[in-house]
Amino acid sequence: MNTSILNKNIQDFIAKNSGVPITKLALQKNPFPEVEWISILNQIEAKSKAKDKLPTWFSTENIIYPSKISVEQTSSEKTAAYKASLISGKTLIDLTGGFGVDDYYFSEKFKNIAHCEINKDLSEIVKHNFEQLQVENCTFYADDSENVLKESNQKWDWIYIDPSRRNDAKGKVFILKDCLPNVPESLDFYFEKSDSVLIKTAPLLDISAGLSELKFVKNIHIIALENEVKELLFEIHNHYSGEITIKTANILKDKTETFDFILGDEMNLPFYHLPQKYLYEPNSAIMKSGGFDEVSILFNINKLHKHSHLYTSDELIDFPGRAFEIEKAISYSKTDMKTELQNQQANVTTRNFPDTVENIRKKWKIKNGGNLYCFFTTDKNDNKIVLICRKITEK
Repeated sequence: MNTSILNKNIQDFIAKNSGVPITKLALQKNPFPEVEWISILNQIEAKSKAKDKLPTWFSTENIIYPSKISVEQTSSEKTAAYKASLISGKTLIDLTGGFGVDDYYFSEKFKNIAHCEINKDLSEIVKHNFEQLQVENCTFYADDSENVLKESNQKWDWIYIDPSRRNDAKGKVFILKDCLPNVPESLDFYFEKSDSVLIKTAPLLDISAGLSELKFVKNIHIIALENEVKELLFEIHNHYSGEITIKTANILKDKTETFDFILGDEMNLPFYHLPQKYLYEPNSAIMKSGGFDEVSILFNINKLHKHSHLYTSDELIDFPGRAFEIEKAISYSKTDMKTELQNQQANVTTRNFPDTVENIRKKWKIKNGGNLYCFFTTDKNDNKIVLICRKITEK
């Protein structure tokens, strides 16, 4: 850990230049020759990345940042805070501590937590930062987490792990057994130390693939931030054998949209209908969950088609996603397209449609943007249609 950058003048310089392009600063002469210029530039770049993602760190004095990549890869404060709200207890050990954002929020929910990080320099950085952030209930281990668990006789309420999705031999991976550490292989060992394990996986991981590698899964959490899926969490309890619940959350600026359902639950068939007055598009967390029939059944709204994943109703409902008022439904035909949309400006979306947005725009000379939203899709009778809509904004 490079403590020389904590010099007050250097810290003031870093704060003052946060947000300034590094390419511009790199051309300047180093005003602090006793410290490597690249070290100062790295702090400025990482702090700039933290402004929106980690506002608590950004606004706290004397924070030391690792590389900008570590800041980019860490949880955002919003997802970390939501994640910490899902579990509780007296003790938690994080086997892959990293920059410590998750542990900062876990420390507010647990009496004692442990941060394991095999990178000694990063471990020291997090320990220093937690002192600045006034976190006093965290113990730090600069060691392989497996060693820490083996050498401890403690039984933890929770184990949290975010396995690395990079493998030296295979590059970036999305199967749990190829991640480091190998959670499926180590699960029985983890259960010797805790009855509850929370695993964070790549957002791209297929849920069924994760379930095929794991056991005793109770809940699967899908967390999106501003409609972009950021985290997939498998909540595991030793010897659990009941139903698996899918819990989705889309964290927005002023609210969090949630939708839960039982995986594989025997429910009634969904309802299908031609376009009605309103159209609904599920948020990305729901889309990731695959619970498309459950949306229709639990919200009592109609699907346009088995594979379209768009919904419609005559009465407006509060929906976890985007809602639109349908102004017109037209057939995807040369005549209707020339009359209604050719040379117009509109936001184009395709769902269960044989052509791409790019090709549609090019073919019909549709400019991007504006207040019109056009959904190119397929209805329950397998007809290709276009729904011309206006977005419903919340009051």
